[in-house]
Amino acid sequence: MQQEHSMSSELELIIRKHVLKNAFDYGKANPGSVVGKVIGEAPDSKADMKKTMATIISEATRVAKLSKSEIEKEMTQFTYVEKKEEKKTLELPNAIEGKVVTRFPPEPSGYPHIGHAKAAWLDYEAARVYGGKMILRFDDTNPEKESYQFVEAIKEGLTWLGIPFEKETFTSDNMPKIYETAVELMKKERAYVCTCSQETISKNREDGTECHCRNISIQANLEAWEKMIEGVSKEGEAILRFKGDLKALNTVMRDPALARIIDTKHYRQLAKYRVWPGYDLAVVVMDHLEGITHSMRSKEYELRDELYSELFAILGWKRPEMIGFSRLAIKNAPISKRLLLPLVKEGKVLGWDDPRLPTIKGLERRGLLPKAVKEFVQSFGLSKVESEPDWEALLTLNRKMLDPESKHFFFVPNPIEVEIDGATDKELELKLHPKKEIGVRKIKVGNKAFVSQEDAKTIQIGEIFRLKDFCNVKLVERKDGRLITQIMPEGKVDKKLQWVGHEREKCEVLKPKDLFNESGEFDPNSLEKIEGIVELAAKEINMGEIVQFERFGFCRLDKKNTAGLRFVFSC
Repeated sequence: MQQEHSMSSELELIIRKHVLKNAFDYGKANPGSVVGKVIGEAPDSKADMKKTMATIISEATRVAKLSKSEIEKEMTQFTYVEKKEEKKTLELPNAIEGKVVTRFPPEPSGYPHIGHAKAAWLDYEAARVYGGKMILRFDDTNPEKESYQFVEAIKEGLTWLGIPFEKETFTSDNMPKIYETAVELMKKERAYVCTCSQETISKNREDGTECHCRNISIQANLEAWEKMIEGVSKEGEAILRFKGDLKALNTVMRDPALARIIDTKHYRQLAKYRVWPGYDLAVVVMDHLEGITHSMRSKEYELRDELYSELFAILGWKRPEMIGFSRLAIKNAPISKRLLLPLVKEGKVLGWDDPRLPTIKGLERRGLLPKAVKEFVQSFGLSKVESEPDWEALLTLNRKMLDPESKHFFFVPNPIEVEIDGATDKELELKLHPKKEIGVRKIKVGNKAFVSQEDAKTIQIGEIFRLKDFCNVKLVERKDGRLITQIMPEGKVDKKLQWVGHEREKCEVLKPKDLFNESGEFDPNSLEKIEGIVELAAKEINMGEIVQFERFGFCRLDKKNTAGLRFVFSC
């Protein structure tokens, strides 16, 4: 591939890789988003952050001039789906047996997804292996996004995954302590109330310039804080900022916001509070209050680790051990609410439990086993290597777990009738599983059966084939859209076709594919509907049960009514 721009060092190649991917995904590369991925793959890049950021910005400027097809072409020289590491036992630094306390702190602003499953399992396993405990903490300090609906969805997701927790807590229940901490930071002259416009704040942070608010007295800050709480200051007129280093290479440390005014009624606290902490302040207070010993969070927070540590030091609190790990997402099945919410609202998907989605509800509806999800997400361990496997890695694991247990049934998609001359009415007794003794089902057969149109096309006139577990037949002719066959003596026949007898039930199978195409756009054809028929015994399948349709795949019963059965194809 021809390249106009030469890159020699390994770090420069890593930067190019992630700038290209970020630009491809979002139209324009964001250096702030890229830097975390670069650090994760090349930790030594933190040694000279000024040079690293300059290189990232330079590369982003170059890539901005390329078309999407040119970006895609350059991306072919890199590998973005990393090979997962061998499963390993979790080892925590400075862990004391029986004293480890971790927390799983989701924001109740959406349905939990496979990335949450990974984080929750790591938080739980880290505590379990040391005889400790995990707390389920709802990080609910943004009234504009949160609701009880999502609280319940998260709890249901953990229950389905089989993850127990010591107790559940809500950050919003601890607002008095958070307010008290904010005041303490102001008294220590490490926080101040800023009344500048958002445009001014952003420009000053970019330029490394302080505003007049930064140097007002402690008393003036405390008075301004009271105005925020009491409603004198309106939403958007004032925020509480951390007094950091406006020249810091890590832009997170350039006086970030710690709290802001939000007048929206809170789902839990109603109108009790109007000043709400951001994540950085809330997580520090809560980790301290709950005695967290090991703070585990995904690599996206890596640049915020410095602020986390600094706040603990200022407040004189013992800081938990900090452990980072990579996020987990499924290729072409994004976990971002920014991308998924419009699809749900516009009715482009069946809801948050659409089997194409990587939500926990979607995984369940697709027929994924909790133990398969567990083994899959835990296999990545505490690695910081970015992970974006495709569906097949998880589905293969699920298939191996389903195969020894699932009942077998006959299903035929797009059926065509087969007339069998010489066949007599009788009843077959077939095992529900070829190897495991879990019972039998009975199928009445006669001179009529059905095979798929696709299979029918492979049969030549005069050819002998077998209707699996039933009889051998010879194709005599094709007539009026039917196969006319003649029954033949028993004996070995190479070609065997799947069939359904004359006693049948209408059946539809929803077959999910990648939700987004390779260009990152929603694929409206990503949910295939396959019409067919299934043997009558399938009416006894329980809702939600996963069975194997022989020579088709594993499917989960999604709906049953007088019109027939609907399954979702799993793997």
